[in-house]
Order: sequence, then C-alpha cells, then structure tokens
Amino acid sequence: MPSYPISRLLLGAATLTLSTSAFAQTAAPAGTRYGSFGIDLTAADKSVKPGDDFWTYANGSWNKRTEIAADRTSAGGSVILADQAEQQVRTILDDAARDPAAVGPGAKQFGDLYASFMDEAAIERAGAAPLKPYFAKIDAATDKQKLQVLFSTVGYAAPVEVGQLPDPADPKRYAVAAGQGSLGMGGRDYYLEQGPKYDTFRTAYRVYVEKILTLSGIPDASAKADRIVALETAMAKVQWSPVQSRDLKAMLKPMDAAGRKALAPDFDWPLLLSTAGYSQFPIVYMTNSTALTELGKLYAATPVSTWQDWMKFRLASSSANVLPKAFDQASFDFYGKTLADQPQQRARWKRGIAMVNGTMGEAVGEVYVKRHYPPESEAKMGELIANLRAAYKERIGANGWMDPATKTQALAKLAAFDPRIGHPVKYIDYASLKVVRGDPLGNAIRSGEFQHQLELSRLGKPVDRTLWGMTPQTVNAYYDPLNNQITFPAAILQPPYFDPKADAAVNYGAIGAIIGHEMGHGFDDQGSQFSASGKFENWWTPEARTAFTQRTAALSKQYDAYEPIPGVRVKGALTLGENIGDLGGVETAYAAYQKYQAVHGKAPVIDGLTGDQRFFLSYAQAWQAKLREGAARARLLTDPHSPPFYRVNGIVRNVDAWYTAFDVKPGNALYLAPAQRVHIW
Repeated sequence: MPSYPISRLLLGAATLTLSTSAFAQTAAPAGTRYGSFGIDLTAADKSVKPGDDFWTYANGSWNKRTEIAADRTSAGGSVILADQAEQQVRTILDDAARDPAAVGPGAKQFGDLYASFMDEAAIERAGAAPLKPYFAKIDAATDKQKLQVLFSTVGYAAPVEVGQLPDPADPKRYAVAAGQGSLGMGGRDYYLEQGPKYDTFRTAYRVYVEKILTLSGIPDASAKADRIVALETAMAKVQWSPVQSRDLKAMLKPMDAAGRKALAPDFDWPLLLSTAGYSQFPIVYMTNSTALTELGKLYAATPVSTWQDWMKFRLASSSANVLPKAFDQASFDFYGKTLADQPQQRARWKRGIAMVNGTMGEAVGEVYVKRHYPPESEAKMGELIANLRAAYKERIGANGWMDPATKTQALAKLAAFDPRIGHPVKYIDYASLKVVRGDPLGNAIRSGEFQHQLELSRLGKPVDRTLWGMTPQTVNAYYDPLNNQITFPAAILQPPYFDPKADAAVNYGAIGAIIGHEMGHGFDDQGSQFSASGKFENWWTPEARTAFTQRTAALSKQYDAYEPIPGVRVKGALTLGENIGDLGGVETAYAAYQKYQAVHGKAPVIDGLTGDQRFFLSYAQAWQAKLREGAARARLLTDPHSPPFYRVNGIVRNVDAWYTAFDVKPGNALYLAPAQRVHIW
C-alpha cells in the first residue's frame, strides 16, 4: 500500500425491499435479479415513517430476519457478492489443480500457493520450525544499526515504515515517504481509550501476546509479553490519530537529509532508506512528523532485546494462519472473537482464497474476468459515468458559493477524471515470484519481497497509470487523487449495485450514487487539495475555500451527533471525506437521473412507486447492511467511512428531492429545515 491514504468506498450493502403504495401500477423491466424491477420489495418496515428513519423504512424487515453468518462480522449485499466471487475463485483454483495449463498464466503458481496453505497436516508436522530462520535474523540484530536494517526489510515489523507513491509535487514520477508503523492490536485507540470494554481488550491482548511467544518457543514469555505491550502502548501514545493523519498539509512534508536528521535524529535515515532501496531519493516526505520524532526517542530508549522480542511476536502473530492450529486459533480467538465479536472462524478454503487473492490477485483476476465479466456491463457503465460527469459539470457550473476562477479549475479537474472499469488493461506478471509447494510461510515472505521488488523496478520511470489498487474480483471501488482516477472492479458491477436489466432509477440510485461518490472524492476535503493533474496544490481562491469549509464543517457537525454504539460516536472529522462523497454522489446521481428522463421520458410508476421513490430506495438498498458490535466499534475508531445506517439517514435528510419524494414534513425525526440542509456539490 502507498503511504498516502487513497480513498476507498467500503461497501456494506445488500438487497432493499419495500411494499407497494397507493400509486397506479405499470409494467416493469423483466429478468432482474431482485424483484420485478431491481429492488426486492419484501424488506420494508411499514410501521416506520420514511421521514423518521429512512434506512429502517426501506430495510427494517430485512434487518429483523437476517442473521449474520457465524463466520462473518457483517451481512449485506457486498457480503453476498464477496461470497459469490469466493466460490468462483474456488472453481478457478480447483481447475488449476487439475490442469493449470488450461487455466492460464500463473495457474501453476497460485495452485501451489493454495495447496500449500490448505495442507494443514504438513503445517502441523512442521510446527514452529518455519519461524526459525526468520527468528535467527532477528537474534543476529544485536545492536541498533542491525535492528534498523531489519526495520526496512520485508516481513519484519518496524516503528517507522518507508514506501513509495506518485510524487504529490509531480505525480508523473515516484517519490518516497516515511511514516509511523503499525501496532499489533490495530488502531492506537485500542491502547488509549478508557472504560471497561477497552480494559477487557487490553487484558486479552496481553494474554494473546504471551500465548504467541510461548507457542513460538520463546522463553520467559510472561515478562516479555509485559514489555511488548508496554512498548506498543508507548508507541500508541505518540502516534498520530486517524483524524490527524487526514491533514494532508501536515502529512506531506518534504525533507532533505538534514531535515530528516533534525526531525528524528535517533534513526539512521541513510541506512533505513538504502536498505529499502530508496537511497537515490534526496527528498523524502516525512509523514506523522512529530510521531517520528517521539518514536525515535522511544527507539533509542528501548533495549535491543525488547525490540527483538517485539519483532518476533509481530512476525509470528502475522503468520499465524500458516503456522500450526494452536497459533491460528489463538489469533482468531483474539482478533476475531474478542475484538470483532465473530463467533466462528472462516473455513480454511475461504481464508486460502483470500490469501491467494492477496498474493497473486491479478493472475486470478485475469481468469475471473474471462469467465464472469460480461462486456455489456462496461458499455452500460460507460454511459452512466458520462451522465454523472455531465451532471457534475452542470452542478459545478450552477454552484452559487464558488467563484468563476475556482469553477474553471474544478471543471478542468472533472474533465480530466480517468475512469477505469472492470479490469486492468494489462495484468501483473508473476513469473519471477518463487512459490515453493509445502512452504506457506516462505511463500508469504517471498510474496512481500516480490511486491517490493516490483515497486522498486518502477523507480526512475514515469508513474504507470495502468496499475490498479484492487483486483477485478474485489467488491469495491476507489478514487486515486494522485492519478485523478476512479476505478470500478468487475465484481461490484452486479446486483444489487448494478443490473443492466433493472429499471433506470434503480441503477442511478445504486451504482450511479457510487460513481458519484468516487467522483466526489476528487472534491472532498482531501481530494480538493489535488489539481487536475493529481498534483498537491491549491487551485482555490481564499473566498471559495472559506465557503467550502463552512459547508463541510456543518456536515461534520451533523455526523458528530450520531452515536451507533452507546458511548462511541461517529467522528465527523474522520468520516468527512466519505460523507462529502456520499452527499455529492446522491445529489449528482439524482441530477443525472433527471437528465436520463429528459431524454427517455418521465419514469412510469412501477409497483406503486414513482421513479424518484425508486431512486432513493435503491440508494438505501445499496447500504442494507448489519454489523457485529465489535466490527462496528473497530470501524468507528479507525475507519473513515460512516456506518451504513448513517450513510443513508445522514445523507437523505440533506437532499431536497427526498423530502418531496416521500412527503417529509416538519415533525419527522429526520427533518431538517432548508437552511440547515448541507449542499456542497
């Protein structure tokens, strides 16, 4: 992953349902997967008024009857499609086992990867022995200089991490960035938040650390676990929060060698960078700057032996799924059961597929596309994207708070958007990846090394804009501000998000709003700091930026008031970019749908629902999801996306057309007076 946090749309949607109302009925499109026109009309809770709780009005009955699978932390449309893609990839892997030559390039490699992961008997026989060569390297790091070599070596945890990304000052070339490392328990708030729940997490984590050390054959595990947890807690105290890390001006600080040394003199930056392969870069972006200073002090003050124990624990913990069952079970018991409230671990074959997708995802994706991606989806998506772009152009042009100079730049950026649909134009060549059947841990380490060498091979060349950050079989979409690209993998272009046979209102409300969301990221609080070329630069007049900030602050304040779990609120500042994307996406998709009707005629009433009602119900369907409390808590602490419930209710209450479609009046719980509604794009 690049150091810069590229926006992602994390879907948590499923089918929507609603019963008929008093409108006359007309014919509906035939052959849709859900219902007669693309929406399942069985999930509504008719006892709820749409103006009081639109998500429950649309999804309440579904919510009551739906159980989250024991091996999942959520249920919804994205889970349905992920399960479907999982089965399809399993068939590809089974075919590769029988006849890899018939499947395609890389089939022998990913077949061996999968077989190695699935051979539990061999993994049990090997015990903890596969860890020994990696532990030996840690044992050999007997001083601070040798430790730092490992800090920049693939496969080993580090308090600071370095990586490459398109240069924010010139996105046609690559640059290097350094930032704070990860923590074993996840986000820093797990170490710092107060209350019985977090005390329970911390106690369980301490037990888990000792368990992993013991299973790894490390003596004096109890005392070492105490020191490891104390070290990570100290790291958490100085790390930047997720909200702080969204401040791009503070994050993107280019520094030369003297600046790096002055900022964090306790780290040997020439050694760290040269070990990672970045010695040729005189300028490095020093993200989380004050954290790097304090982490350097902590690094210097902590004995080498504690860092060695920490690195061994992190290596064994991250490798638990390719070690004997006792490791795997201990990892699931903590991360799955304790933190995420997941009752049952996913079947081995399902986790094996996730591993293969993460290791050789594009090789599998090439086969997936040939088998499961209909070409007509690309044409239909192209039309939708064109209509959304046209609608954004009109809305930006009619924007009353933005001055002409800034509008000109905004329209130039919109025109420069590069949409990618379905799959890459070329796939990664994995021929040099060494896969050894029967060595799952080695395969995992070599995979990381392969990816790193692949990235290094791109240095000194223009940024390759054909690269994808997701595989075709991923149910997701994203916007990349440094390349000004929006990307929609093949797996998301299916019902309930997109159905070529569905009513137009349904497609505009679901995939149309998703397209609008990704375009909206180019104009959210972070994306708006990048120009049409992807360069990090200001293209706003002070007056326009002030007006934008006033509107976004009002949206942030709305979300600060939402409390999905008692005592845990949505963080408006953390989720602001995604909320701007949601709001702009819905309003622009609605405008695009009106343009569609202007060409094709006014939408008929279908099953008692007007076109506008179907549009908003389809949007609510796209966010039909439920989460276990632990998973929801984790997202609230670290995820820039709001919970699905508020991605519906928190958005529609700002959209004027929704009020008209469902006759929402003062007195309804979601009602906002016109002056209180936030309109940005």
